[in-house]
Amino acid sequence: MNSTHVRAHRQADGVPTLTLDGLTIQLKTRRGTANVVDRVDLEVWPGEIVGLIGESGSGKSLTAFSIFDLLPKAARVVGGDIRLGARSLVGLSAPGMRAIRGDRIALIPQDPLSSLNPVLRVGRQVGEPLVLHRGSRWRQALARAVSLLASVHLPQPAERAGEYPHQFSGGMRQRAMSAMSIALEPELLVADEPTTALDVTIQAQFLHLLREIRDEHRTSILLITHDLGVVAELCDWVYVMYAGRILEQGPVERIFAQPAHPYTQDLLQATPTVETQRSELTAIPGSVPSPYDTPEGCRFAPRCSRRFDRCDEEPPFFAAAAEHLTRCWLEEDAHG
Repeated sequence: MNSTHVRAHRQADGVPTLTLDGLTIQLKTRRGTANVVDRVDLEVWPGEIVGLIGESGSGKSLTAFSIFDLLPKAARVVGGDIRLGARSLVGLSAPGMRAIRGDRIALIPQDPLSSLNPVLRVGRQVGEPLVLHRGSRWRQALARAVSLLASVHLPQPAERAGEYPHQFSGGMRQRAMSAMSIALEPELLVADEPTTALDVTIQAQFLHLLREIRDEHRTSILLITHDLGVVAELCDWVYVMYAGRILEQGPVERIFAQPAHPYTQDLLQATPTVETQRSELTAIPGSVPSPYDTPEGCRFAPRCSRRFDRCDEEPPFFAAAAEHLTRCWLEEDAHG
């Protein structure tokens, strides 16, 4: 990976927890074959919370699922590498991947109700990783499950451990999934749109929980979301994804204060805040292109109000500032 992608303040930590190096995911359907994730570079360092943002259809969730080797049958990794520490996960055998999945890496899915087994009590599901990966006896695992449910601030954890997922609210199910995901203290936690179904109050509590998990266990967290407010609240670093490519990356404070790419600027202008008047919100025209009809050059160009002739060529990354990279020809002109 290009050294310009490495956080200067993280180099002393040695190796990133997660590295995506030129990751390319191909989708094959009756419509044809297309790269839905295209040469993506991404890093998550120890104890860091990284946001991957973009509109629906940008390739965020496929990127997340590729880390766990959980891509749908029509999709496969055709280029690049996925590394956990120094170990490559691409091409790992099914038993090798099962040994890592749930142990060193864990997933908090978007819809915990569909991920939890409806016929098993919650405590048994939270304790199962301890049995499968650590060889614990079920009595020990169930006792530990109660402790884990308490650690994610679930009320009456001993009683809740004996209940079924349908007896939990959405926020409680998300906490149960969090307890399960941290049971083995993974190095990397991937949260895929974890706040989508939560109301504002429960969402705030859940974000606080993720921060606690990071602080207490130094867990690296990759947060997949389209909610810029969540990213601003929680993340240290952010990658902006569009049509399968990273268009901008950098420290959260810098990206939100001085976004360099027109796509990031438009996303922020379309996001309501407490101070924003309804008339000030601006929708981005058009939609994310189909992977079978991706434009040449800059992928955002057909929707960009600042498009010019050079946009017909694909731009490289330019440095907008220290550790702030953007894939836009305007930045070349700004520093040219």
